Amino acid sequence: MYARVAAAATAALLGAGALALPSAHAADQKSVPTSSRTSTQTSVSHDGPLVVAHRGASAYAPENTFAAIDKAADMGFRWVENDVQRTKDGELVIMHDDTLKRTTNVEQLFPDRAPWKVADFTAAEIAKLDAGSWYSPKYAGQRVPTLKQYMNRVSRNHQSLVFEFKKPELYPGIEKQGLAVLRRTGWLDKHHVKSKLVIQSFSADSVKTVHKLRPDIKTGFLGTPAVADLPAYAKFSDQINSTHGSISREYVAAIHAQKGPHRKRLEIFTWTVNDAAAAQRVAGFDVDGIITNTPDVVREAVSG
Repeated sequence: MYARVAAAATAALLGAGALALPSAHAADQKSVPTSSRTSTQTSVSHDGPLVVAHRGASAYAPENTFAAIDKAADMGFRWVENDVQRTKDGELVIMHDDTLKRTTNVEQLFPDRAPWKVADFTAAEIAKLDAGSWYSPKYAGQRVPTLKQYMNRVSRNHQSLVFEFKKPELYPGIEKQGLAVLRRTGWLDKHHVKSKLVIQSFSADSVKTVHKLRPDIKTGFLGTPAVADLPAYAKFSDQINSTHGSISREYVAAIHAQKGPHRKRLEIFTWTVNDAAAAQRVAGFDVDGIITNTPDVVREAVSG
């Protein structure tokens, strides 16, 4: 089982990123019993970086499923990260890859539909897929959630969200559509926008679009722009979020020296950090948050 988890975590290192969110006091990293979960997010502090569960607690349950975000909640993690793509008939679903092959049984159910792109399947077809057995027989029957289903589950868990538009160039208009789902599920009210939601993308154009449509929403650009380019990104992005291997203490300081579109200090969440040594290294750079498949490992490493 450990080998399967390690393989899943390794694959995730090259995939979706994470995004800087309002930092929380180190006390927020303590385990929170299920019965006492709260949606309150503290103000920015630098006693320790906020730990965000990447695609849910994806080292311990199949990524981007209810099982993964429920596991994160049960482990005491209030912030989770997800990925959003669009089906053939226009439904938004939670999936990292633009193909269904890696994390579902699509090859078995639809053997003649290669390369099994998300955009080539209807929502009803995707709803039939098993999104858990690839990870472990224990999770057989887990499904690919629609965005609406996912947002309702995150709300039920009293969690907060780093929401990523994945490969938006494949799905024209996905930003407006995604915002509409967020609005219908209650996520664009003042409370959620202020303290529970950040929208991010590797696409600067996508981040700009979100900022234009809803300038009140916190946004994040995934990448490592040159220091000289940071002022341009700070016009539409509240966070610059880079892979942990691409940053240094000096780069983090350069990010912090900028003010974002809401006139607050630019932040950085770094990804995907899955071991204690890397977590301690980036915490030493004064990052605002750490995105990880192994949130418990990172929490222990940075809260001491």
